[in-house]
Amino acid sequence: MRLSNEQLARYQCDGFLILPELLSADEIAAMKSELQRLESVDTELIVRERDSGSVKTLYRVHEVDGSTASPPFRAVGRSPHLLTPAQQLLNDEDLYLYHTKCNRKAAIDGSIWQWHQDYGTWKNDGTPEPELTTALIMIDEATEANGCLYFIPGSHRLGLLDAEMDDRTTSYKFYVIPKQQLIAIMERSPEPVAITGKPGTVVFFHCNILHGSGHNMSRHDRWQVYFVYNCVANHPLDVANPRPDYVRSTNWAPLRVESDDMLARQPILAK
Repeated sequence: MRLSNEQLARYQCDGFLILPELLSADEIAAMKSELQRLESVDTELIVRERDSGSVKTLYRVHEVDGSTASPPFRAVGRSPHLLTPAQQLLNDEDLYLYHTKCNRKAAIDGSIWQWHQDYGTWKNDGTPEPELTTALIMIDEATEANGCLYFIPGSHRLGLLDAEMDDRTTSYKFYVIPKQQLIAIMERSPEPVAITGKPGTVVFFHCNILHGSGHNMSRHDRWQVYFVYNCVANHPLDVANPRPDYVRSTNWAPLRVESDDMLARQPILAK
C-alpha cells in the first residue's frame, strides 16, 4: 500500500494518520491467536498489571528467536501494509524495527497510560533524531469505553517537551508530561481526538505526538499492537547502561517488503 500526497500531508500536519480496517479479518484472527498463546509465557518480556497480574504489555514479537517470537507478527511488520507507508512517512527505504509491543487493556482492570511522548524515552536510549513512526494495529475494536488512545493533533510540532519519571501511577515506569505543562498545551491546542476503530484498523503516529489513554471501563478486553519503525541511519548511539534489546533493538538490518499476504509465507522459528 502506498500513501497519497494528501495522506502524507495530513500526517505532517496532525502527527497521525488513520487507515480504517487495513488488515483482513484472517490476519487479525492469526495475531489474536498468537496473543492468546503468548500470554502464558513466563518471561521478562511481559509486563503485568500490578494488582491483577493480567498482561499489560508483551514485547518483541517481530523476530524469529526468543520467548515471544511470532511468525504472524514478524510477517505483518514486513508486509507492504505497514512497511511501505512507514518508508514513505520517514522518507527512507532503510528501516528497522526499534521494537514491537502488544498492549492489552483488560476488561475493567486495564489501567491508564499517562500523557506522554515516546521520543523522550528513545532519546535517552541514544536515538539521535525524532525520526521514528509507530504503526498501531487494532486487534479488537477500540472505543472510548474500553480505553482507546487519545492524540493532541499537531502536538508533535512542539518538539520534545520536558518530562518527569512516573513510577507510582501504574506498574509501568516511564516519562510523562507534568500536569500544569500539559494543561497549558491543551488550552492552546485542538481538543484531543479519540482514536477509535474496528479490528484491522492501522494508525501511524509521530514519535513526538502527545498521547495517552484511560481505564478500560467495559466488559471486553482490548488488544493493540505497536510496530515502531526507525531509520537505520538513526539507530541509537552508545549510552551507559542501555535498556534491554527487547525495547531498544540492536538488530539494525534494513527490512525488506515481503509477501502481500502475511499468512502465506511464515518463517520457521529459531530454536
